[in-house]
Amino acid sequence: MSQDFSREKRLLTPRHFKAVFDSPTGKVPGKNLLLLARNNDLDHPRLGLVIGKKSVKLSVERNRLKRLMRESFRHHQDNLVGWDIVIVARKGLGDVESPELIQHFGKLWKRLARSRPAPEAKTETAGVDSTDA
Repeated sequence: MSQDFSREKRLLTPRHFKAVFDSPTGKVPGKNLLLLARNNDLDHPRLGLVIGKKSVKLSVERNRLKRLMRESFRHHQDNLVGWDIVIVARKGLGDVESPELIQHFGKLWKRLARSRPAPEAKTETAGVDSTDA
């Protein structure tokens, strides 16, 4: 998988965000943030960021956080295939130093990758119905 962060790897519409908020299949709380995730049945993950002015006052800090989050996601996306992920920032996240934040995100991505439910066993019965037996 390419390590880019192209348009197809972003949650773009309110409908995409709403789907993750309404029924997340994975939740990973972190220091001053929350990761919400939902299966997307695609061969790549998608990322959405929610960093409000209430939680991080200065635009410079909000932009720094978004850059770090996107970069961290870009490097770990191979382990996150099949997830739609929304990161919700909370108060105090802007005060965390960049190296600490990068390390923290590495741990969060690993926890999210481990929380993936086991894939359902698909058995091909070649058109045989179990009620026929």
